[in-house]
Amino acid sequence: MDGKSRKDIYPGLEVDIILKKDQRTGKLTRGIVANLLTSSAFHSRGIKVRLEDGQVGRVANVIDMQ
Repeated sequence: MDGKSRKDIYPGLEVDIILKKDQRTGKLTRGIVANLLTSSAFHSRGIKVRLEDGQVGRVANVIDMQ
């Protein structure tokens, strides 16, 4: 999954995100979703989330589907 639909993202899910500072390079950061920051149902560049370690970015890939 690409992480563009809010219904597919939830706390506890393992995801790859793109941090704001890494948008130009596309470097991915892996972590566990703590909470969702995007309120709309869909976002073309990915739903914005905060990871458990406090990093904020847009979901690029969903790793762990439970």
